[in-house]
Amino acid sequence: MTETLSPPLPVFHEQDCDLSLIRGRRVAVIGYGSQGRTHALNLRDSGVADIVVGLKADSATRARAAEDGFEVRTAAEATRDADVVALMVSDEAHRDLWREEIAPNLRPGAAVIFAHGLSVRFGLVTPGPEVDVILASPKGIGPRIRELYEAGEGVFCLFGVHQDATGQAHALGLSYAAALGCGRKGILETTFAAECESDLFGEQVVLCGGTVELVDAAFMKLVEAGYPAEVAWFECFYELKLVTDLLHRLGPAGAFARISNTAEYGAYLTGPRVIGPASRAAMDEVLAEVRSGAFVDRLMADYDAGSPELTARRQGLSQRLIEQAGARLAAAAQRADNRKN
Repeated sequence: MTETLSPPLPVFHEQDCDLSLIRGRRVAVIGYGSQGRTHALNLRDSGVADIVVGLKADSATRARAAEDGFEVRTAAEATRDADVVALMVSDEAHRDLWREEIAPNLRPGAAVIFAHGLSVRFGLVTPGPEVDVILASPKGIGPRIRELYEAGEGVFCLFGVHQDATGQAHALGLSYAAALGCGRKGILETTFAAECESDLFGEQVVLCGGTVELVDAAFMKLVEAGYPAEVAWFECFYELKLVTDLLHRLGPAGAFARISNTAEYGAYLTGPRVIGPASRAAMDEVLAEVRSGAFVDRLMADYDAGSPELTARRQGLSQRLIEQAGARLAAAAQRADNRKN
């Protein structure tokens, strides 16, 4: 077990970044979802005047991009004239999009920006040696990044250079990240592999997989023991946000200083029992699957088959009892609002 922290990553701020570099480029933002829209809007508000959005002809977001004032083309057309191509579509779509529209139209000396390292790390795309390959991964969901930018703030960004064909990739990547507003908070330099592997591990073990299963298992344990579903929902789900907000703001020690002695003492006794040897062994397995590429292989196999496993699991999640309990409480709150009006 690691007993000391690794050396700190290099951190860059606005004064370390030359915004004129990205302002002087024609940028193609490929995709206009949560991240794509935020990147395009923040770049424009940071003085990048020449932006085109690349989307499929039947994309549902074409109208929104046009309403926001952007020129909209196909991904191939947008790439053909671009100095910088920011690939903001879902990870599993990178492979086919790259092969069919990006790679054949990418100009030598252009730069490709990725918000997540998965497709490069696991070979879904293989950029040729004539282009810069850059990671600019703001740590937040798109709409929140946009809100903070508009408020004059920013989020941390993980940044890295996988390939420097022009000798300018490092400076250009910093310029791009600063234009997103991340220089206001901090741009941390790392590698595609470190960002991607830790991101997949964190999503699966903590943020999404681990948290949802822990909450649901605890909720169901109380319900099966005869406790009212509403009470179980509040104790195992609703209050999670309150504690998470404290953890985010104050750190574990600071948060524990704000909770009751009862809650704190129980946490010390029980936390290591829930996250015990079996849980830690499962974490080892997850990390091994991420590093080996086994997870990405399974993701892409499901994608190529039409995503039957993802669809079935998504449907199963929506049918869990905790969803019904939440809907019941939401309906009660709505009735109270209706009576007020």
